Amino acid sequence: MSSGSASTSTAGGSTAAADGTTSSSFWRNNSRTIPGRPTTVTNRIGSGRPIGSSSSGSSSSFQDYQDSVSDAWDLGDDEFCIISGVVDTRISKRASQTAALNVIKTHKSTSSGSVVGIKATNSVRTDTQQTSPTSEGSEQTAGQLEQHQQQQNEEDSHNVTTALRMENLDLQPQQQQRPQPNDGTVYVNDQRLRQRFHAYPGRPQLLKLSSNVASKDVECESKYEKFSNILEAPLLNLIALKELSWSGVPRKMRAVTWRLLSGYLPTSLERRQTVLERKRVDYRKLVQQYFDADRRDESQQDTYRQIHIDVPRMNPHVALFQQQLVQEMFERILFIWAIRHPASGYVQGINDLVTPFFIVFLQEAVGADKDLEQCQLSDLSSEQRDIIESDSFWCLSKFLDCIQDNYIFAQLGIQAKVNQLKELIQRIDGTLHRHLQLHGVDYLQFSFRWMNNLLTRELPLYCTIRLWDTYLAESDGFAVFQLYVCAAFLLHWRDQLLQEKDFQGLMLLLQNLPTHNWMDSHIGVLVAEAFRLKFTYADAPKHLEAKS
Repeated sequence: MSSGSASTSTAGGSTAAADGTTSSSFWRNNSRTIPGRPTTVTNRIGSGRPIGSSSSGSSSSFQDYQDSVSDAWDLGDDEFCIISGVVDTRISKRASQTAALNVIKTHKSTSSGSVVGIKATNSVRTDTQQTSPTSEGSEQTAGQLEQHQQQQNEEDSHNVTTALRMENLDLQPQQQQRPQPNDGTVYVNDQRLRQRFHAYPGRPQLLKLSSNVASKDVECESKYEKFSNILEAPLLNLIALKELSWSGVPRKMRAVTWRLLSGYLPTSLERRQTVLERKRVDYRKLVQQYFDADRRDESQQDTYRQIHIDVPRMNPHVALFQQQLVQEMFERILFIWAIRHPASGYVQGINDLVTPFFIVFLQEAVGADKDLEQCQLSDLSSEQRDIIESDSFWCLSKFLDCIQDNYIFAQLGIQAKVNQLKELIQRIDGTLHRHLQLHGVDYLQFSFRWMNNLLTRELPLYCTIRLWDTYLAESDGFAVFQLYVCAAFLLHWRDQLLQEKDFQGLMLLLQNLPTHNWMDSHIGVLVAEAFRLKFTYADAPKHLEAKS
């Protein structure tokens, strides 16, 4: 600091101007009294000046403004008055005593089922036996118990203050080693104070490093409540539903959410049940009209034969899909879809796209908490099975509308997307692209299945369902976004691919990627990276075209 500024500070913040007038320094930093921070009673009363008056008698300054608003936040208004970063600010005695008594009262009420309560009771009994001989009267015993209780209150009050200071001054608790108390009282007090402390808006939130079951349940319940508010509105806000569903849909709300996102249900709440009933009746009429074997021509019979071969091959390791009722449902869904879409007809791989819808609607029928691996479709009523089948058909039809060109003759849509993936990887990661090209790996050899089956063969089923939450929530359809998902998926295995030094090793890895341990969190990272890539090239519309 320069000498001039030092002299100004020594003079108490006043400086003489050229015209002889004296004014207070406007920018003087006073860490003891700052507006908006609690000030002690001594500081407020001991100022010795009326509000709005200046010590020098000159015009009002920032210091005068501080004095005039110093009581804007009364000490009694806030229960905890320790502010992070202010060392000399002391906690209100009344607030600390009140908090301590509340903690003690809570301990007393829950002592019967609490380990801490048992230990505290044993401690009191031990002290009483040591300090109270059998010859002493009941008055002395009562006095010692009262004295012990008073000591316990003082210790709890000290623990409250200590926990509060730790909460405010240490914002990274994961770096602090928690001491191991002898009786566990301090730890429980600390935990309860943390819960109560963070209930106030604006408090610094602790960094959650572990994603345990409890935190997932709380997050799920919070999201469930948001979904309920949107879905129960008389007129659905589809944009808000898409934004909320992009990061995943709770299992309980997934069936109705998918119906709405796919366009199967209307946004009007009062019309939904009517539309559902009508569409389900329409599907039963389609089954009666097209699925009768006597009415099939030769081309339709070839289509059915191919479907009948492919369906048993679908998920052979899952017992649910080997049930005859399930396979018959898939055959009807796929056959009727092929008949209604003659431009494409049935293409191998579409059978995999029915599976997520079937699982979601089956989960709705049996209950969100039921395990589907041991589910027997014969245990459901025929009405429930008809609902699952018809809803799966209509949602599949809506879902495939935006990627219809993937399944027309020669599957030109998929070939175009494979070339776009090649250009995208070449721009993003030239090293990986040259490595694949050097060893003779063509993008069509591994990414065709990614595009045709929408990664259903590469991911576990529950991960596919989570991925489709995002696909259905994409505002402009998922056809373009799926390209970036495939790019992010390939880049995820970059290090392993660069370690392979021949064509055989690369193809074995690309066709058998180790995703069996993936969870929903992996899909969250995958779609986030895909969104980053899409956003990066949002202003470069020709980035998917081949370089000239």
